[in-house]
Amino acid sequence: MSLSLWEKESFYAPADIIIIGSGFVGLWSAYYLKKKHPRLRITIVERGIIPSGASTRNAGFACFGSVTELIKDAAMMGEEQMLWLVEMRYRGLAKIRKTFKKKQIDYEKSGGYEMVPALNDRMNELEWQVKWLNSKLNAVLKEKKVFRFSDEKIGEFGFSEVGHIIENELEGTLHPGKLCMSLLHLVQEKGVVVLSGIDVDRFEESANGIKVFAKNGLELSADQLLICTNGFSASLMPGFEITPARGQVLVTSEVPSLKLKGAFHYNEGFYYFRNVGNRLLIGGARNIAIEQETTTEMTVTEDIQTTLEQFVSKHILPGTYFEVTDRWSGIMGVGPEKMPVIKKVSPNVFCAVRMSGIGVALAPVAADTITDLMR
Repeated sequence: MSLSLWEKESFYAPADIIIIGSGFVGLWSAYYLKKKHPRLRITIVERGIIPSGASTRNAGFACFGSVTELIKDAAMMGEEQMLWLVEMRYRGLAKIRKTFKKKQIDYEKSGGYEMVPALNDRMNELEWQVKWLNSKLNAVLKEKKVFRFSDEKIGEFGFSEVGHIIENELEGTLHPGKLCMSLLHLVQEKGVVVLSGIDVDRFEESANGIKVFAKNGLELSADQLLICTNGFSASLMPGFEITPARGQVLVTSEVPSLKLKGAFHYNEGFYYFRNVGNRLLIGGARNIAIEQETTTEMTVTEDIQTTLEQFVSKHILPGTYFEVTDRWSGIMGVGPEKMPVIKKVSPNVFCAVRMSGIGVALAPVAADTITDLMR
């Protein structure tokens, strides 16, 4: 299809910056670019009709990490990087709350919890880990006693075969769809052009700037390019250690007797669940089939879904009848470590990718950081 003169001078006009990906990182990046440089001409291109990765398909957690997850992160990447990552997430959540009213994004500071099995001879180790983390996080977040044991809530929540509950009052939940829509409206009001259904095939960089080629034959041009495609970045950035990771979710019908409220984690964050009103949302179990879930296919599988249902029956809603009304999956971007990739790739190409499943909290800070590197 040939373009009209009007289209060439409006929707498809040359831009100062093209952003690939209209998920959280792409939208926050457009927001900060416009905030810092209001006159910039910015175009966001998105392969789906709406963001097509994990931004609108996650669990809606406003969290920065559970105890067992952070202890494992410290062992894998070192104490300093773990604390820096937590600080980024914490600052990101603060930026969200500062930018949007609670009602706009259904934000609730309902608390974060970790469900821990009975440890018997390892209880002393867990108590030491909680104390150690509180000490370290107090220095970074300026918050006293971030984590505390709340075992009395096991019965209150109606859990079964659970040894301990670790509570974090600083965390909560939000509506990721409403957050994405609010961001979209915000950047469009500032003059950002958002083009959906543009599946980018490749880009070329020259002395004259950047050319972006879509699979439908469309060509766009800009001075600079910012890649924010997270788990789908491998085709555009070969050689970077970014692997897709599918996260599957299910939601039950209303459970009148549902007692829990807040954001819950289990097993280093591989399982996560929350209430959505009186409905239960649960996701994860990717650790039972890592190779299978290393994919960009947005489907659900019987083994993961069955495992999630069994977890609900055994631990969360024992003896309670429930029906599953919704099932879906989203694609995260992970790598050999959890640190995001926020960098200048070449003179006119930049990226902010690999959010490691915590993009809700990381995106505002990742966007603020990468846009400082751009002209």
